[in-house]
Amino acid sequence: MGKKIETKQIPLLPLRGILVYPGMVLHLDVGREKSVKALEQAMVGDNLILLSTQEEVHIEEPTAEDIYKVGTIAMVRQMLKLPNGTIRVLVEGLHRAKIIRYTNENELFLVEIEELPDKEEVNPETEALMRAVLHHFEQYIRLSKKISPETLATVSDIEEPGRLADIISSHLSLKMKDKQMILETSDVRLRLEKLLNILNNEREVLELERKIGQRVKKQMEKTQKEYYLREQMKAIQKELGEKEGRAGEVEELRQQLKASDAPDIIKQKAEKEIERLEKMPATSAEGSVIRTYVDWLLQLPWGKRTEDNLDIQHAEKILDEDHYGLEKAKDRVLEYLAVQKMVEKLKGPILCLVGPPGVGKTSIARSVARAIGRKFVRISLGGVRDEAEIRGHRRTYVGAMPGRIIQGMKTAGTVNPVFLLDEIDKMASDFRGDPSAALLEVLDPEQNHTFSDHYIEEPYDLSKVMFIATANAVHNIPRPLLDRMEVLYISGYTEVEKLKIAQGYLLPKQMKDHGLTKDKLQFQEEALVKVIRQYTREAGVRNLERELGSICRKATKIIVSGEKKRVIVTPKTVEQLLGKPKYRYGTAEKEDLLGAATGLAWTEAGGDTLTIEVTVLSGKGKLTLTGKLGDVMKESAQAAFSYIRSRAGALQIDPEFHEKHDIHIHVPEGAIPKDGPSAGITMATALVSALTGKKVSREVGMTGEITLRGAILPIGGLKEKALSAHRAGLKTVILPADNEKDIDDIPESVRKDLTFIPVKHMDEVLKHALVDKKK
Repeated sequence: MGKKIETKQIPLLPLRGILVYPGMVLHLDVGREKSVKALEQAMVGDNLILLSTQEEVHIEEPTAEDIYKVGTIAMVRQMLKLPNGTIRVLVEGLHRAKIIRYTNENELFLVEIEELPDKEEVNPETEALMRAVLHHFEQYIRLSKKISPETLATVSDIEEPGRLADIISSHLSLKMKDKQMILETSDVRLRLEKLLNILNNEREVLELERKIGQRVKKQMEKTQKEYYLREQMKAIQKELGEKEGRAGEVEELRQQLKASDAPDIIKQKAEKEIERLEKMPATSAEGSVIRTYVDWLLQLPWGKRTEDNLDIQHAEKILDEDHYGLEKAKDRVLEYLAVQKMVEKLKGPILCLVGPPGVGKTSIARSVARAIGRKFVRISLGGVRDEAEIRGHRRTYVGAMPGRIIQGMKTAGTVNPVFLLDEIDKMASDFRGDPSAALLEVLDPEQNHTFSDHYIEEPYDLSKVMFIATANAVHNIPRPLLDRMEVLYISGYTEVEKLKIAQGYLLPKQMKDHGLTKDKLQFQEEALVKVIRQYTREAGVRNLERELGSICRKATKIIVSGEKKRVIVTPKTVEQLLGKPKYRYGTAEKEDLLGAATGLAWTEAGGDTLTIEVTVLSGKGKLTLTGKLGDVMKESAQAAFSYIRSRAGALQIDPEFHEKHDIHIHVPEGAIPKDGPSAGITMATALVSALTGKKVSREVGMTGEITLRGAILPIGGLKEKALSAHRAGLKTVILPADNEKDIDDIPESVRKDLTFIPVKHMDEVLKHALVDKKK
């Protein structure tokens, strides 16, 4: 082991990133000032120096705390000064030694040390450990390729177990902590055990590296770079335990299928499609088609439903909260709930709410859903002209999708939502099929429990859905479709109702939207009435809401700009905020007119008044009709004309008038198309007035169809017509006797201001409508 060292004091050379074991011979480059002085000190003495490694590599000037306490005493064999100022030394490690204390730390490190002799005894256990270490080292060399095989031959010749452990440790690329641990272990048997453990770990890591490398290499031989990269990723995924490629997708679908509430027949179909997907290559285009189809099957609600809240009082409270008026519609919904509660099972009714725009058809459907605690889905059918929009496309087409009904069910996520079919009267049909015919199956309670969508291909149950349709006019809905629905007419609002709606719903909503509170904006009732009468003319309340929004906007600007702290809206300030009135309230004529009668008309936006003018000119009996009249209305004029000719004598008209005069009938607002038979008696009255010289009372409005015999036939839309008469300021309404039963539908506030005169014959009309000169 070399000569015994007498002295206890020795210079210290701290090493960075390197560790010297006893028995090692190697070159070191020394550049730090303290280290150079330590070398010089060693050369002055007996060429011995302690080599100990510092714990952190980056420390430039280490202190005693930064240096490991156990190092190696080494003999300096050679010294050579290099041109750059550093010194290259050749050292040979001799013994382990432990630093007891530092005697100098200023100019150089001088330390007192204690030698650590190897505790070794050669016995069979040590021999076995040596062999095991050599065996593992041999395998390490084979796997590592970083150490030359000659090293193994050199190491195999070493007989001292301690030295063997040191030399093998010096050849391994280990962390500095592990190398230091081997150095600090003076018990040889323990040192061999620790080394064996380290070798074992290193071998396992190398084995794993080799496995991955081999797997990648094998697969790489099959194809080019892309395949190589894909397989390398697979190999890494396999080591991480992750799923590969499509297998993960299929597994995910199977999990969804397991959790799905679909019936068995649907689950079998989905399973079949998943199996097809599994067998397809990852690059196949059809794979994504199958994937989308399976997703649709699994995401549709098949059994999930919401519990209905069938408390009638609760439902009534919510419907009244959301809407003022609309009694018939509310009653029908409450009746449905009552029946549901009684029988506990009922096929969903199909209601069709018909009425002018802005009366709350869409919002009442939303309220129904809220009242009974169901999901709400709305689809707009305006402009739909393709049957596939309702029934979906077959899967063979590129970009195929289910129809809107199935899409709505997926959105709802339950089998019993409230489903609103908005604007059902605005559907069209062309060469792509008739969507209204496709809706027949949807809206028939007898057959919609097996609704068939072209994309899904399996029957879907719509019988638990509550369908509500909305329309502006019944005559635009195809008859077979109308036959399947229960029609509820929602007529326009009266002035009183509009006032209540504005106060209770529209104004608070607009104030909230514009950040206004009651102390910042006050609205007088007279101002609201003025907005309703002179700034809007409609059956619903949409324009009213718009005008109120406009007032709120202008009020906000006044308050924010600092003009006023509070705005009070009076009838006078309405004109400042909204400009001059748009409509003349009470459009009844100012005086009785000759040859002009006021008719009552029904339009899709509610009721309206219509003045019909007749002029008698010299001529040869030509009848001219103007004002963009439809065929039915033209025929009504002809019928009225023929009736008057047949009754000329009784009406005190010259029987030859049709040969001596041309007659021109005109209906103002000529750009607007007008049609229907209900202006028959109005035209007849205006004709008689023009021919007899008797004026027509300005306070009378009339509606009714006329026959050649002068009989008066019933008409429709009486409620809307009565509302328009009231709005126009008329006092008397002449109506067919057969329509007398409809007077009950007219709101009380309108009924008390109007006088209704039911008539059966034209003579009665003339008696009430014409003003005698004598009077």
